[in-house]
Amino acid sequence: MSKNWYPIINYEKCTVCGVCLGKCSHGVFEDKGGMMVVVHPQGCVDGCHGCQKLCPSGAISYFGENDPKVKPSGCGCDCK
Repeated sequence: MSKNWYPIINYEKCTVCGVCLGKCSHGVFEDKGGMMVVVHPQGCVDGCHGCQKLCPSGAISYFGENDPKVKPSGCGCDCK
């Protein structure tokens, strides 16, 4: 089964501040030896922008960002 929406970390911009890890209540991120990693992409809720909105370095984008099939879900984490 393919996933139409998940975060992508730009490691050239990432400062490993951990905001994404602390913000995401869906368990998508983990700190792996001082590097933020998307370990559970299927946990990301379609249309959620919670981690991206709070990332101070602008390091997070999404696979599926321009896919018209992906509709915001209103997951409840103030992601809209």
